Amino acid sequence: MSSDRRTAVAAGVLFLVTEIAAIGGLALYQPLLDAAPGALGPGAATSALRGALCELVLVAAVIGTGTVLFPVIRRRHEGVALGYACLRLLEAVVIAVGVLGVLTLVTLRQEAAGVGGTAGVDRALVALHDWTFLLGPNIALGMNTALLAYVMYRARLVPRFIAVLGLVGGPLICASGVAVMFGAYEQVSVAGSALAVPVFAWEVVLAVRLIAKGFEPARGRADVVGTSQTTHAR
Repeated sequence: MSSDRRTAVAAGVLFLVTEIAAIGGLALYQPLLDAAPGALGPGAATSALRGALCELVLVAAVIGTGTVLFPVIRRRHEGVALGYACLRLLEAVVIAVGVLGVLTLVTLRQEAAGVGGTAGVDRALVALHDWTFLLGPNIALGMNTALLAYVMYRARLVPRFIAVLGLVGGPLICASGVAVMFGAYEQVSVAGSALAVPVFAWEVVLAVRLIAKGFEPARGRADVVGTSQTTHAR
């Protein structure tokens, strides 16, 4: 198996892990986030801790995709490769901040049960999670998706229809994040979910393609987008 084939398989697996971990984390957190301030229902703390574990797996997988794909993208466009890696790292950091907010919320509700005056802090921690959930897996995700899809489209690393999914899905989920930010609708809503479908499809279809067949063979100059500029610069 060639190095590019191993890279493709690793990236595909990591993309699938990001989807599973993100969905699992949200589902496990939800009872805690939906409860009244100060309330900690039966099993909510354990569920939230499991959700935090899923999110930590998500953080590792997000960083992993940026690291694994960096050499492949760099050969096509060095600037985009650096931008993609940085945005993936930013996304992971924002998610990690959200995990810390949820874990702090669990501790607050466990230790301040029946104690007055903590409702404001409680709501602030829920809001912190909500904002990180918006800025990380929506806006930052949309930007890095668009960058990766752009390189894959220009260099024909995958069939064009897969890259187009990313070129459509990335800006859509970014736009959705901005709409949520300005109060157009809730992030977890019919509209928010509908606008997230293309980027979800992009990651799943891309993952399956990379695991099953890897990258497309090089096709002349289409495989070296940006390399001429890099060569001249050196």
